[in-house]
Amino acid sequence: MASMRQLREGIGHAWDSVLEGWQRLYQRAAGAITRFRPGAKAGDTHGGDGGDTALPARSTGWGVMAAEVFEGDDRVVVRLEAPGMDRDQFEIEVRGDHLVVAGEKGFQRERTEGRYRIAECAYGRFERAIPLPDAVDPDQARARYRNGVLEVEMTKAEHTSRRRIPVQRH
Repeated sequence: MASMRQLREGIGHAWDSVLEGWQRLYQRAAGAITRFRPGAKAGDTHGGDGGDTALPARSTGWGVMAAEVFEGDDRVVVRLEAPGMDRDQFEIEVRGDHLVVAGEKGFQRERTEGRYRIAECAYGRFERAIPLPDAVDPDQARARYRNGVLEVEMTKAEHTSRRRIPVQRH
């Protein structure tokens, strides 16, 4: 009987380890999954909770918008994949220690393959909060959008303030 109990305990420990690993993976990937909210109005990105308190949690949802953050000695660069948009569709600002990218996405593509007609679409507001590794100066920030990639370059600073960042023509 002791071996059966040891087997159960071993399986229990293995399951706990798998569950812990899954939770860590979910937490790390949650920032890349962005909520698209069809019919949402500009500024209505938090579902009516009335505040900014859960900023990282609000950036999770249903569509993947991969981002990468590069840090140099004097600057931070964030690149975000956002294909099919125009530069005027982005709202970009620094909020505390996060770069927040929001906008309205409307994408539709149809094609025929053999006897099948394939239609793909994604519509709605989104918001993605990307943690910044260091304080930045929003007044020195520059944003460019080219080939489906939004790049925001920010100069490091001693403290952050809140400011919108316009996307430049390229």
